[in-house]
Amino acid sequence: MKILTLAMQVPDSRAALKISPGGKSLETRDLKLICNPFDEFAVEQAVQLKEQRSDVEEIVVATIGAEKPNQAIRTALAMGADRGIQLCDDIFSGQDEILLAEALAAAIRLQETTFDLILCGKQAIDTDSGEFGPALAEFLDLPHVGAVVKLDISEDGTSLRAHRRIEGAEEIVECPLPALITCEKGLIEPRYPSLPNLMKAKKKPLQILAASDLPEPGCLTPGLQLLELTPPAPRPPCTFIEGPPEKMARELVKRLRDEAKVI
Repeated sequence: MKILTLAMQVPDSRAALKISPGGKSLETRDLKLICNPFDEFAVEQAVQLKEQRSDVEEIVVATIGAEKPNQAIRTALAMGADRGIQLCDDIFSGQDEILLAEALAAAIRLQETTFDLILCGKQAIDTDSGEFGPALAEFLDLPHVGAVVKLDISEDGTSLRAHRRIEGAEEIVECPLPALITCEKGLIEPRYPSLPNLMKAKKKPLQILAASDLPEPGCLTPGLQLLELTPPAPRPPCTFIEGPPEKMARELVKRLRDEAKVI
């Protein structure tokens, strides 16, 4: 069994974000970038499957980004992936997940191996979009199970059973392999890559592919156009009401009625 997992690079959720002068991208200078946490669930699940099963031959991690190699793929290789694939070209710097999914599908078809299981995060934490996994499954003509919180592979490695949360219940889905799974929080707890493993990751094979290396130029036509990024509107100043409780209550009701007009 061979497993492909995704590791996309995103800004740290605790970082202060600034919009670049052009207004169409984030300022990346001094911006801390990390592996998308949902993709970390996918990488950890792949590594644990390899540790638990003798039939898992290889874990390949794929990423997309202009920096080579980026922090996300370094993290995934340090966690236990065997080799990496990175699509590296300016055309892949946009937010069009359908384009990225089709490009990665073309890169996967270039590989000399066939993957029995593809694992990726349910969504990206920067844009909160979740189209990539389902779109990749569609381009590869694979069955897809989304937002999985528990995954079991059959002993013979020909099928899977996935648990996913739905409103008010848990759904159990069975499907044959090969298949694509998107991973939800709660599936597994990612390991923290040690410093020695981070150093070893630098020596693991990494295939860099440019847009010109892909055999399907149609997949490089963006379907989404980003017009402008703007920061959230500043919050209005907070007003404090002081005095005895009865007076504060009357004043609050008065302002909600006369100023906010919500009652």
